[in-house]
Amino acid sequence: MVLKDFYKVLSEEKTGDAKYNIRILVNANHEVFEGHFPGNPIMPGVCMIQIIKELTESITKSSLMIQTLTNVKFMALINPETNPELRLELDITTTEDDLVKVKNTTYFNDTVALKLSNMYKKL
Repeated sequence: MVLKDFYKVLSEEKTGDAKYNIRILVNANHEVFEGHFPGNPIMPGVCMIQIIKELTESITKSSLMIQTLTNVKFMALINPETNPELRLELDITTTEDDLVKVKNTTYFNDTVALKLSNMYKKL
């Protein structure tokens, strides 16, 4: 984990051949929120991208490096004080040339916060 104590995994469920639902709890008291933004903490987009990478590494049991990010849509602001629990739906497939393709939708409650598709290279 790049940011120590930034989040913890509450549950991980495999829902299909390549599909996973993962619930995490974001640490609203983490120092990253002191600067983003004081008095009104908002989850940095780069932190969400890192969380998705780390969860994918855990599932695939591989070290990964981002190759491409496509279709990145931040749909709602995530305030860790009011919505610390997130649900991430991951669809993870490996291509013939050993790249890992991920489609993600992240929710708090029933609100879609992020939609993202990306490709990783195995290290």
